[in-house]
Amino acid sequence: MLVIDRTSLAGAEAYGDCLTHPRGHHEVWEAWRKLGATMLRRRGLPPAIAGHEYEAFPRGRVVYMRGPALFTLYADRHLQRPEAIAELVRLFGLAGERHAVRSDAHYRTNT
Repeated sequence: MLVIDRTSLAGAEAYGDCLTHPRGHHEVWEAWRKLGATMLRRRGLPPAIAGHEYEAFPRGRVVYMRGPALFTLYADRHLQRPEAIAELVRLFGLAGERHAVRSDAHYRTNT
């Protein structure tokens, strides 16, 4: 199951020549964990979040690069399967947008 936290381009924050989500993985994950398993389930999120650190799961980030007008999906190798990428493109509303998938050492799990 993919779980996401996203923002619009208008709500994104500048990072050099890029626009990125203003919240970090740790911040979002801890807010979810504090909800507890029951509330997570009610919100449609996996209750397993409550008992694990965010580093235990494959993760990534979508960054908009203003210069080339390109969305870059930085993704753990476990997420770089065609069906997962297609679902991420759908969930982030990137169908019809220029996008690329890249690896990054920051988004790597040992699973």
